[in-house]
Amino acid sequence: MLTGKQKSYLRSLANTLEPIIQVGKGGVTETVTTAVDQALIAREIVKISVLNNCHDPLDVVAQELVKATDSFLVQQLGRKILLYRPNQENPVIQFPLGL
Repeated sequence: MLTGKQKSYLRSLANTLEPIIQVGKGGVTETVTTAVDQALIAREIVKISVLNNCHDPLDVVAQELVKATDSFLVQQLGRKILLYRPNQENPVIQFPLGL
């Protein structure tokens, strides 16, 4: 579980990130899940864009991705979802002391 300060720190890192994955009218498919999983392995933090033609509510899409990738939901803002999963072997993101 992430603390509020940790989520705030991750949101600050994600300000400059562009969404690298889009969820369209097919919703959360195996292909989308695989792409998110691979991005989390490489980056630890991923910004996802949910397109307007996606029939599933944003909350449902976010929870399906969190469950399928075993990640943490950092933020839902507009049509964007921010996910985080720490990489145990090669950590990319280091939290400052005290978080």
